Amino acid sequence: MNRNPHLNELGEFLKARRAELSPSEVGLRGGQRRRVRGLRREEVALLAAISTEYYARIEQGRLQASTPLLNEIAQVLRLNEDQRTYLFELAAKDRVRPARSGDRQQVDTQLQRMLDDLTATPAFVIGRRTDILGWNQLAAALWTDFARFPKQERVFVRLLFTEPWMRELYVDWEEVTRLAIAQLRMETARYPGDQRLAALVEELSARDAQFRQWWTEHDVAMRGKGTKKLRHPAVGELTLDWDTLTCGTDPEQHIIVWTAAPGSPSYDGLRLLASWGADQKRTASDTVA
Repeated sequence: MNRNPHLNELGEFLKARRAELSPSEVGLRGGQRRRVRGLRREEVALLAAISTEYYARIEQGRLQASTPLLNEIAQVLRLNEDQRTYLFELAAKDRVRPARSGDRQQVDTQLQRMLDDLTATPAFVIGRRTDILGWNQLAAALWTDFARFPKQERVFVRLLFTEPWMRELYVDWEEVTRLAIAQLRMETARYPGDQRLAALVEELSARDAQFRQWWTEHDVAMRGKGTKKLRHPAVGELTLDWDTLTCGTDPEQHIIVWTAAPGSPSYDGLRLLASWGADQKRTASDTVA
């Protein structure tokens, strides 16, 4: 029997989530010594008030659960908001977006103009599959001029694994990378037939054992906001807040804007970096001239 790959992924996701919970966390006794960590299928079924066989069929990709049952399972497994979103994206096979093939997004012209006007704030535009679609001069000074990479390699999660300077730049490289993978995993629910996304996952899985491990953990996350520490070779350590804005003409283009608290060393560092970047650009222009 040909099973729906979306339902297979849903089953793998549920298994990963129940593996993270102990019986005591959900009000059950641990009982005898366990061969595997986490909750058993029968324990999830008990808490969701369904039969073990019924729940097993959901995990095996042989049954599409109803919305009320998914809500119950989400509650049993203590899913957070991002995880619940992913669960329902996977389950709603009738509402899944059409499969993407080799199409590439283009940064919105007005959006790029806005980026260029942000002279004291690094910002870049990230699209599906974490493609880097556009950036401003300060982002180039903080990370790199992404134009030096071919478009097919201009992918944020890929650069985290392939470029040593990315590992050096992020003080908490593992945290940043795991978040990028979790955001990429969310894309698989929206576009299960995306060939470029599948090729990216296959490439990174073959290239890096850490990616393989973290990908199989089935963690998911939406793009939001947070704080990151960077160690820049020109201006030293920076603590920057990042936030996500969504393009009105293409909601799958996200503007990631990085700021620092006014008067802080990181605020001064960004302005120093802006000045340094402008000097580098002038020097390059003079050389060409």
